[in-house]
Amino acid sequence: MIYFNLKALLIAVLIFVPLEYLFALRPGQKILRKASFNDLLYALFNSIPATIGLAAILTLVMSAVGNLVPLFVGNAVSSQPIWLQVAEIIVIADIGFYAAHRTFHAVPFLWRFHAIHHSIEELDWLAAHRNHPVDLALSKAASLVPVYLLGFSSPAIALFVLIFHAHGLLLHANIKLNIGPLRWLIASPQFHHWHHAQERAAYDKNFAGQLSFIDVLFGTMYLPGNTVPERYGVDDPVPPTYVEQLAYPLIPKGKASETTVTRDA
Repeated sequence: MIYFNLKALLIAVLIFVPLEYLFALRPGQKILRKASFNDLLYALFNSIPATIGLAAILTLVMSAVGNLVPLFVGNAVSSQPIWLQVAEIIVIADIGFYAAHRTFHAVPFLWRFHAIHHSIEELDWLAAHRNHPVDLALSKAASLVPVYLLGFSSPAIALFVLIFHAHGLLLHANIKLNIGPLRWLIASPQFHHWHHAQERAAYDKNFAGQLSFIDVLFGTMYLPGNTVPERYGVDDPVPPTYVEQLAYPLIPKGKASETTVTRDA
């Protein structure tokens, strides 16, 4: 799996590094920023625990309630053209992602896992990988459990996963991309950069992973013109290194704060 991650990472480098150089949203931002090595570790190793967690959740759910969905439903769904299945999966999965993402912001215990992702202070394509494995597994489960229950075909699910991953890298990328009126339908880098903004007006906004119109429907859309945030990050005492970040959500809040203050001092 690490070998596969490395190959995918090299492909992403060849695509996004030139794009970020040519169409930089923040021209002064370095390709190798201060947290690049930390996020590289997430890119290489994070999928292992996250995939194990996701597989465990899917197995548990399918064994518990999988038989409740009639067989003819799965047959009808999987017999559709691949392109139509993928389109349907994107809608279904993003509704699940939206619900999970909003829950991670609303529940304090879950937020401690999600705060790892929001601790990013310089956004680029590599930063997209900085997700705690618990956050990643639960979010993916919320997206994919309905998809598996309804019986979508494996090729369609695989194609969706590829599209979702590529779109996720683009959303975090340091790229200036104006998609005009489509920004109210499809998530764009500007849309997601505002989700990461350390500005009060942008807190708890823009939860969708691919379809921004879901935020429009639920009243959580925030796109102030063509502006971009002045800064990113959180006030939470999230430590700076990979191993510390994995442990951070499980450390009592007071002790985590003391540890950060001691190191910073």
